[in-house]
Amino acid sequence: MRMTKCSILAASIMALAAGVAQADVTLSVLIDTNPESIASFDAVSKAYMEKYPDVTFDVEQRAGGSEGDNIVKTRLATGEMADVFQYNSGSLFQALKPQETIADLSDLPSEAGILDSFKKVVTSPDGHVRGIPFGSAMGGGIFYNRKIYADLGLTPPKTWAEFMSNNEKIKAAGKVAVAQTYGTTWTSQLFVLADFYNVQSEVPNFADDYTANKVKYANTPAALRGFEHLEEVAKGGYLNADFGAATFDDGMRMVATGEAAHYPNLTFGIGNVQQNFPDNLKDLGFFAQPGTDAAKNGLTVWMPSALYVSAKSENLEEAKKFLDFVGSKEACDLMAKAVPSGPYLVKGCELPKDIPPVVSDMLPYFDTEGRNSPALEFLSPVKGPALEQITVEVGTGIRSAKDAAALYDQDVEKQAKQLGLPNW
Repeated sequence: MRMTKCSILAASIMALAAGVAQADVTLSVLIDTNPESIASFDAVSKAYMEKYPDVTFDVEQRAGGSEGDNIVKTRLATGEMADVFQYNSGSLFQALKPQETIADLSDLPSEAGILDSFKKVVTSPDGHVRGIPFGSAMGGGIFYNRKIYADLGLTPPKTWAEFMSNNEKIKAAGKVAVAQTYGTTWTSQLFVLADFYNVQSEVPNFADDYTANKVKYANTPAALRGFEHLEEVAKGGYLNADFGAATFDDGMRMVATGEAAHYPNLTFGIGNVQQNFPDNLKDLGFFAQPGTDAAKNGLTVWMPSALYVSAKSENLEEAKKFLDFVGSKEACDLMAKAVPSGPYLVKGCELPKDIPPVVSDMLPYFDTEGRNSPALEFLSPVKGPALEQITVEVGTGIRSAKDAAALYDQDVEKQAKQLGLPNW
């Protein structure tokens, strides 16, 4: 068959287009080392590669806490960030100057199915949504060992006084009452940050007034109380002997296996136990950090982290296409099956029926209106970078709770000024 010059040109263009469409793409990815993050990404990336065999992923893991913060900020500043990266939502996201460093995802079709409560915490100051939820919402509170509680006849406390009474009984029985893991410095913050539901119960306008520089931790008794709790537990002699060097992995092991009765942390720790001590998952329980009034007992909630696309990605459209999939109900169902650790924030996405007991402990706080509140970092853009170092000092007896609160007030002032907030 004879081909004209036009038909040859058309065929060449079609062949070239086909070649472009079929070109292999490798997306670089940066996520943290948490087992839940790894399991979630494994689930969605495998499903995506089945749909699009020409796409592969080059995954790198980073540390958490302040070390991880520095890695993310440095790579964004130097233009060396991966195509896709995981990071916090809320105030820490705002500190990244997202309108300059992170791609706009507002036009992704999957955004229609993502709950507004999440979109608010990944929206940059210019009004554009820039993140996709990665994982479930988390509770901040206290893991406990069900066997120890059953052996000693204890019940989950609803007030701080009840919690301290339980600690005394556990200590008297010769057991570690509270595991602390200051070798992983970010874990030192939990008694302060997870107390925010209780702060808001007493001071409903605290978040707005805090952002407007009208109140401080040091001069608000309800807010100071979290620092005092950290100091009180340390002085009570309830901690593991190696609290200064122990890590997050150690803490989850201790509370799951019964080496310790309690471990304050975020509920994403469930994934750690699921991976490392699956036979002990049934022995793990959870309760919200108790306050002063049992009738007002409730949970401080963390929004999930997000997946973002670097504004300087060389594979921008392919990276956005992948995140559009991650934001779908299909991908959310895969993550919920892989990591059934809490409620997910995509419409129609539900947890499987065979959830661990620790997740069952958490869900009632979400089922009843008024029994949960977002953590302060999702209601205010102000969060000082040195909190985890300050809380380590309180937990190790180096600094008093009152001095620590005052020092943290100074720390957040620097952050507020960097963000250009009024009245600072």
